[in-house]
Amino acid sequence: MPINLQKGQKVDLTKGNPGLKKLIIGLGWDINKYDGGADFDLDAAAFLLTDSGKVGNDTDFIFYGNLAHSSESVVHIGDNLTGEGDGDDEQIMVDLTKIPANISKVSFTVTIYDADTRRQNFGQVSNAYIRIMDESTNKELIRYDLGEDFSIETAVVVGELYKHGTEWKFNAIGSGFQGGLSALCKNYGVNVG
Repeated sequence: MPINLQKGQKVDLTKGNPGLKKLIIGLGWDINKYDGGADFDLDAAAFLLTDSGKVGNDTDFIFYGNLAHSSESVVHIGDNLTGEGDGDDEQIMVDLTKIPANISKVSFTVTIYDADTRRQNFGQVSNAYIRIMDESTNKELIRYDLGEDFSIETAVVVGELYKHGTEWKFNAIGSGFQGGLSALCKNYGVNVG
């Protein structure tokens, strides 16, 4: 049975699961009843961060425009433009054995594409979650449901994998940002054109 986390809760990932190497990070959400005339396109992304809390370079930002890290440690499965259907809306694969030595944290985020123009925000999203599965068994290990009622935010840092000694842990963040993807990029040191 998966561990259900609360906001701010941290849990050991590899310590309790020896041999865990490959993860599937599943992100899902539903759109509340909404008729704004535009599709609601949420995008999952991952930022590979050094001890400084910033990316080493812009290629450490994995999203719909850069689906795979050069180390092959983090690979985005692809953009889901509508979020319709059951199950994960977007997935990011993580191979813990391939994460570069200078990376101490992988932060997972969800943003609303073109939110300002479409006048959309996370107050119109429900049932958002992140879950971590063992790729070899497809077993769900951790789940964090973002129960918080975001209202004006257009980006959310959902959670992060981080290195603690030789082990990997997960921290349920659930922190909202205004300014969408560009605000997150600035926060993590990615140059936005």
